[in-house]
Amino acid sequence: MVGLLGGFGIIIGAIATGGDIMLFINVPGLLIVVGGTFMVTLMQVSLKDFLGSFGIGMKAFFYKTDDPAALIEEAVVLADVARKNGLLALEGQEISNDFLKQGVGLCVDGHDPALVSRLLSKDIDLTIQRHEVGQTMFKNMATMAPAMGMIGTLIGLVQMLANMSDPASIGPAMAVALLTTLYGAVIANAFAQPLADKLARASALEKTNKSLIMETISGIQEGMNPRVLEQLLSTYLPSNKRAKEEEVA
Repeated sequence: MVGLLGGFGIIIGAIATGGDIMLFINVPGLLIVVGGTFMVTLMQVSLKDFLGSFGIGMKAFFYKTDDPAALIEEAVVLADVARKNGLLALEGQEISNDFLKQGVGLCVDGHDPALVSRLLSKDIDLTIQRHEVGQTMFKNMATMAPAMGMIGTLIGLVQMLANMSDPASIGPAMAVALLTTLYGAVIANAFAQPLADKLARASALEKTNKSLIMETISGIQEGMNPRVLEQLLSTYLPSNKRAKEEEVA
């Protein structure tokens, strides 16, 4: 959110310091680029996916991934409880992560480890699939916005060349020609592409955390020593942070 507001703030500030900001507002140009980008993007996906992608896009601003170090700490506690008191003792434990809670619930219910692994893997695959729909839509939008800007530029040039005999019409036509290119570049590079990249990053972090949790559930079901499990899970941490965790242990 800071990056989005800061990026647009810098652009608007640069425009405002150079003259009248209203010179950069052109309704026909906005209709061509903004409306055209949305409509062409809608052609590439279903209406449900199109509308749902905006909800997914909000995760780029408000989604927070769990700290892997905190997940490892929680996993060690759960493994210790299960090793000492059995899997049923996990039923009353408070668990912060929903996916971890789901996996522990499957363990408590006594499901076969292979089935538990299959169910959790399927959950991860479907989650990533849903995220990719949103990422694809914003990537498509980043591609379409400059293209629609170019279309607007060509429309403005045609209008300008068709009315060269009328000097009064040259200015508005040229404004459409130039501003649509600007609108397309801003939408693509200051909004859509960064949003798609942020969603991809959030998706990758979530997948890593869920893979860590799958290792946790597998270790708990196998009755793995909590310290051994901690060493195994620490591989999901960056090497510099891993060293600090080992020193604390």
